[in-house]
Amino acid sequence: MTQGLRTAIDFLLYEWLQAQTLTTRERFADHSRETFDAVLDTCERIAREKYAPFNRLVDTEEPRFDGERVILPAATHEAWRAYADSGMLSAAQDYAMGGMQLPYTVEAAGNAFFAAASVSIGAGMLTVGNANLLMAHGTEAQRRAFARHAFAGRFSGTMCLSEPQAGSSLSDIATRAVPDGDDYEADPLGPRYRLRGNKMWISAGEHELTENIVHLVLAKIPGPDGRLPAGVKGISLFIVPKKLVDTEGRLTGERNDVALAGLNHKCGWRGTTNTLLNFGEGRYPVRAPGLDGRGAGAIGYRVGEPGQGLRYMFHMMNEARIGVGMAAAMLGMAGYLASLDYARNRPQGRPMGPAGKDPAQPPVRIIEHADVKRMLLAQKAYCEGALALELYCARLVDEQRTGDAAAADEARLLLEVLTPIAKSWPSEWCLEANSLAIQVHGGYGYTRDFPVEQYWRDNRLNMIHEGTHGIQALDLLGRKVLLEEGRGLQLLGARIAATIGRARGVSALAVYADALHRAWDAVRAATQAAWADGDPVSALANAVPYLQAFGHIMLAWIWLDVALAAAGRDDAANRGRLQACRYFFHYELPKTAAWLQVVRERDLTCAEMPEDAF
Repeated sequence: MTQGLRTAIDFLLYEWLQAQTLTTRERFADHSRETFDAVLDTCERIAREKYAPFNRLVDTEEPRFDGERVILPAATHEAWRAYADSGMLSAAQDYAMGGMQLPYTVEAAGNAFFAAASVSIGAGMLTVGNANLLMAHGTEAQRRAFARHAFAGRFSGTMCLSEPQAGSSLSDIATRAVPDGDDYEADPLGPRYRLRGNKMWISAGEHELTENIVHLVLAKIPGPDGRLPAGVKGISLFIVPKKLVDTEGRLTGERNDVALAGLNHKCGWRGTTNTLLNFGEGRYPVRAPGLDGRGAGAIGYRVGEPGQGLRYMFHMMNEARIGVGMAAAMLGMAGYLASLDYARNRPQGRPMGPAGKDPAQPPVRIIEHADVKRMLLAQKAYCEGALALELYCARLVDEQRTGDAAAADEARLLLEVLTPIAKSWPSEWCLEANSLAIQVHGGYGYTRDFPVEQYWRDNRLNMIHEGTHGIQALDLLGRKVLLEEGRGLQLLGARIAATIGRARGVSALAVYADALHRAWDAVRAATQAAWADGDPVSALANAVPYLQAFGHIMLAWIWLDVALAAAGRDDAANRGRLQACRYFFHYELPKTAAWLQVVRERDLTCAEMPEDAF
């Protein structure tokens, strides 16, 4: 499986995105294509040896709580240690933080191997995102005590947003944080608070893979009247470690009042603990000056300014959304490669036409049937296209970090617009790829004798992870395309226009350039029509169809741009890329017309459905 994935990654990195040219920038000057390849080789090897052989094991031997600790298979511990020892947790960090100063594009490509091998074992997505947030918004002391040790693999990290009663409605969270004594602002690790509340759906919220777990927790600080402020503007962000540390990150020997309330048992990602956590319930009372500590709350250190917690947390959430998109793409890719192998080796049926009417003829392999080719080609178009999209977004991250001021600002705004697509499109269409992989296997596909049913179960979570489709759609149509008077949409349009212009000069691609031009005009017209009277009720009633159409048009653009890099290369891999582009324009892009029609007309069929009529 890894060979097919490596071929795709190498082409996208070096032939399409020209990642090797990043070495001309000062930050990456110590690197070359050889060092990039060495990183990919290491990731591919660890994924093949420590992850892939245990993907089924961690699905069947779920995490369990014995009353004292969460028990995970030994394979998970070994995989984590191999990943941490590889340096990938700090791959893109400064040398001063123990990092390799790799481009994020290369880091993302390396992590793709782990997601394809066993997304359920997991790698370091949340830990790295947690530490990156502290690098961006924490104090120097917080970076030293927490982020540095996360990058080294000693600590792991979580994000604690949702609550049982609030779900995705973060304005309704009830976890409260009160100043811990009169000297709470004097703590060297940051203003010290006591937190009490409950959080749910916390991935990797309890385990013994690392010495410590650093929770980033959203909570509200009560006002003078003791009431919690309403809305998201009252949310602050806190570092709440499982075990208390000193200013250098050394464990003090005291447990913080963070307790496991239960494990969620999911249809997929079963190898990753998913938890309910109670903060400050008194199970692990923490001593403090002037307080006996019993029931006083878990100790947390505020990050940044009060009331800015959600803004800070978006730094981690947006990073995680791209990570979820990559995980979805790789689960789709794993299913595609498994079904491709099956189709090449499974004899069944006879060809269409006169030759196929002779029952004495031997059966043909199912890959010779047109409908099986259709299913395989759809998977290839979805999954390789999604991988290209995620790597394109990763390349924008590098531009934002190391480009000149104008290029960095443009990359920032393009990422704002593309992040909802990078998360949602792979999680929907690479799930469809997994469904097609099951279909290619026939009855064997839904048995546990083959891996494709697990890939589907694992991938089904990604449409919900880090914000549902509905949330991503509201973000895209309700906010992102309107940002800075639509400048992000204009920048994206300019890049699409550049691809169209180049493609019109290639005879085999000119017809697709024209189709993309019409589709982009249609999505711009639908955007304007949706907001024609400024009413958010009618504008956003069909936000999900808008998201689906927008995403499909982005993938059509990505495929056309990739096809330009493949054009003129007469080998099997590049012929396959051109055929996948052709498939997308013939079979997928036409779907956008129906989606955009209800957006453009502000159709209220769904919004006006009476509850009692259901």
